[in-house]
Amino acid sequence: MAALSDAKRLVVKIGSALLVDAGTGALRQDWLTSLASDVARIRARGTDVIVVSSGSIALGRGILGLPPTPLALEQSQAAAAVGQIRLARAYEEALTPHGIITGQVLVTLEDSQDRRRYLNSRATMETMLGLGVTPIVNENDTIATDEIRYGDNDRLAAQVAVTVGADQLILLSDVDGLYTENPKLKTTAQHLAVVDKITPQIEAMAGDAGSGLSKGGMITKIMAARIATEAGCAMAIALGTGLHPLGGLESGARATWFTAQTDPQAARKRWISAMKPRGTITVDAGASAALHHGKSLLPAGVTQISGSFGRGDLVAIVDATGVQMGQGLVRYTSVEARQIMGRRSADIVEILGYEGRAALVHRDDMVL
Repeated sequence: MAALSDAKRLVVKIGSALLVDAGTGALRQDWLTSLASDVARIRARGTDVIVVSSGSIALGRGILGLPPTPLALEQSQAAAAVGQIRLARAYEEALTPHGIITGQVLVTLEDSQDRRRYLNSRATMETMLGLGVTPIVNENDTIATDEIRYGDNDRLAAQVAVTVGADQLILLSDVDGLYTENPKLKTTAQHLAVVDKITPQIEAMAGDAGSGLSKGGMITKIMAARIATEAGCAMAIALGTGLHPLGGLESGARATWFTAQTDPQAARKRWISAMKPRGTITVDAGASAALHHGKSLLPAGVTQISGSFGRGDLVAIVDATGVQMGQGLVRYTSVEARQIMGRRSADIVEILGYEGRAALVHRDDMVL
């Protein structure tokens, strides 16, 4: 079974019901302060932490005095616009005393379905983490309509975990895990400490009852677990209502852990390997040797570009003899790639007129 103390890159999902008082609509400040202390302690041992937080609509609803009944789309978006500012400020104020810089990341479902946006999101969060920033991620409720929504932050958190290559995802909730039956209705319900594989029987155990502020029920958590574990990320459903919820989980509090089915890097490589190339990039002997030593593909080592492709599309990488070495997700369009091939990365801004990525294909987006 996974242990939180082993995490190298951790995504923590916070539900609205934990962050916002259901009666008053106010932020649970003491709870957030205790969570910040947990995050600081985990980061201090070298673990990257990304927070996926609900709460913008719930906070905005309280500030605007909107009723507790279901809101129209426009009302939800207005509440999110008001609440998101308060939410971001609350995390900043809670984490700053620990010397932690926070950054806000707002996403929609389209951002993970479109490869160009996916690469943008991945690169942004990787850079933030590299600079020591803790990303605070939420769905962009101010612009998202039903067709581009996740609809719940459980699956959003799982997709974020996949995007950043996290090895653990913790869903803090108002329940302490998965039971064989609904424990609120059946005294015979048994808690499951570990789920090694998500079977139809496991899915059937998930009810859809959630709290008044939360959009997700156990069904969405099981769906999140499937997304995460298939991408090599272990996941836990843990009770988060008390103070220091992550500390409690580290100390052995009851939770349900879902076992990762592979490791994050291997899962990503399989995904890239299964895609069909849209074009071909030919490299010289120097670039070929660099790639075999685990380096990224820079424009300077490229001798030819074939095909028409967009940013984020898959391209084949071939050596000077025409033998395919591998494939990867390209960071420039075919038109841009032709303009910068054979040139130094430092020349990109002069050639294209904007500051681009140094690598044409980054090593993390490549399979040889």
